[in-house]
Amino acid sequence: MEKVKLKVKGILLDFDGTIVDSREAYLEAAKAAFAAIGRKMVNVKVATEIPRRLEQNLSINNLIRGIDAQKFLDVYLNAYYQVTSIKAKPMPNVSETLKKLSQKTKLALITMRRVPKEKVIKELQKSGLAKHFQLVITALDTHHPKPSPEALIKCARQLGIQMDKCAVVGDSVADVKAGKTAGMKTIAVLSGIFTREELEGEKPDLILKSVNELPDFLEYSGK
Repeated sequence: MEKVKLKVKGILLDFDGTIVDSREAYLEAAKAAFAAIGRKMVNVKVATEIPRRLEQNLSINNLIRGIDAQKFLDVYLNAYYQVTSIKAKPMPNVSETLKKLSQKTKLALITMRRVPKEKVIKELQKSGLAKHFQLVITALDTHHPKPSPEALIKCARQLGIQMDKCAVVGDSVADVKAGKTAGMKTIAVLSGIFTREELEGEKPDLILKSVNELPDFLEYSGK
């Protein structure tokens, strides 16, 4: 059976769960946040559920019963941003995949991390991935985070590519929702913290095991 090929000029990639494996960082951040309020973390599932909720702008109150959510999140996010450069590791073989993609089309990185883009670029440089990206956009560069399409639209305009010639690649339902609203092609990957069932519910154009399968499903229409 012939593979579906999506025609693209630009690829907008999510960071955590797509380019890097952030599970250890989520765990360390949750431990730090619970410790700061004098509690032990209940279980590892909670550490994964917190970023899942944050990605979807959902409440975490039932996960941190009796704790002030804003106070918890302040500690959690501060800890997360501190440990990501150490605990978040590039996905296996992702450097070679990005090299292949960047030779054919324009690549940009869009992350919901509320940090200066220079911090993200430094992390990318440390792992040798920065050279593949023409543009990096963080949550500080926009007024509304995903699932708002604001970051994606801004990114496409800066790259000089029409919306329908861009593909959004990410591991979360927010990535797919944002991409669809922006009128872009959407590709979900199963390397993050969302399940196939959850991602299928958003009806992306493709669902792949990881970003490493991406080159086989794209048809490049020039930079």
